[in-house]
Amino acid sequence: MKHTDLVKEIKKKFNLASPHLNERTRRIWAAIEAKALGHGGITILSSATNLSRSTIHLGLDELKSKRKIDVEKIRKPGGGRKKIIEKDKTILGDLEAILEPATRGDPESILRWTCKSTKQLANELNKKGYRVSDRKICDLLSDLGYSLQANRKTNEGKNHPDRDAQFLYIYKKVKNFQSSKQPVISVDTKKKELVGNHKNQGKEWNPKGKPIEVNTYDFPDKNTPKAAPYGVYDIAKNEGWVSVGISSDTAEFAVATISKWWVKMGKKSYPNAKKIYITSDCGGSNSRRSRLWKMELQKLADKIHMDIHVSHFPPGTSKWNKIEHKMFSFISINWRGRPLTTYNVIVNLISNTKTKTGLEIRAELDEKKYAKGIKISDEDFKSIRIEKCKFHGEWNYIIKSRN
Repeated sequence: MKHTDLVKEIKKKFNLASPHLNERTRRIWAAIEAKALGHGGITILSSATNLSRSTIHLGLDELKSKRKIDVEKIRKPGGGRKKIIEKDKTILGDLEAILEPATRGDPESILRWTCKSTKQLANELNKKGYRVSDRKICDLLSDLGYSLQANRKTNEGKNHPDRDAQFLYIYKKVKNFQSSKQPVISVDTKKKELVGNHKNQGKEWNPKGKPIEVNTYDFPDKNTPKAAPYGVYDIAKNEGWVSVGISSDTAEFAVATISKWWVKMGKKSYPNAKKIYITSDCGGSNSRRSRLWKMELQKLADKIHMDIHVSHFPPGTSKWNKIEHKMFSFISINWRGRPLTTYNVIVNLISNTKTKTGLEIRAELDEKKYAKGIKISDEDFKSIRIEKCKFHGEWNYIIKSRN
């Protein structure tokens, strides 16, 4: 039998037996199988079961021992070598800080990847005083939801020559704001959803043979209600606000959502704030070209008496916006397989989205009808106190309060 076929066969047997074995009987079982295979058996069993070679060797030693093996006597819960993240609580945070400028991923997936090698990451961590190998970096990356990819997974189109420089600009500015305890938020619109008994991709647990019945067809219909969730994600606090709109996704709606976040969450979290930093993509309701977006931000700056700093991600790179990975992806996971029958269902599903890292989201229905096609005249646009930054002023600018 070929080596790969043998590994598959052993793995199949192990998966059947494993739920009925404890830590000790598992290594005894692996040792017996390895002994039966003879030369190379330990390597095959280690590949098939993910048990370390030292664990299988321990099982072989126990088989050779003349002492009677007490299979019920196993290590106490919590015994064994502690994971590095348990011994050093700061290592994951420091690793993620190194990864930040080079983080990639799909907006609708929790999977992220990095182009940096594990050896390079280990060297950078060790410069900070840690003692980690490049193999241990693999485990830490897995804990952070990363995987190492050799090639780009999606065709991103033609890259802007200053794309990476803009990423680095945003990264440095975020760190600067956070060090002075000023709010940094990531904003965007989640895709519109049909409201009603329509199929939603994914699966959820139901009694066997009793799936939720939904409409057979979801033909586009102007009378079918739609939900437009616009989100604000507070990067430092790992908190979010979502306004579920019932009309058009406009710049007025976008800034109204930011205003609600500030009144209901931001003001409490940042009582000493003097400015706000917003990161967004280049298109949609928060487009860098939208005059209405800038005018509404001016109104907000005047209302809260603070300057509003804005940075847009370069064209075609919206997937790097933090809200996509840190909030929207988990909302999608939370409501997969459930028909979004009413606006209340959507609001409740968003509000009940939680993660292991402590993500908290508040959501509210915005029943205001936002008009499309609002034009800002040249004269009105000139009244906006906009200060363009030296580096790509079309992407980076400050809306100054007029009060």
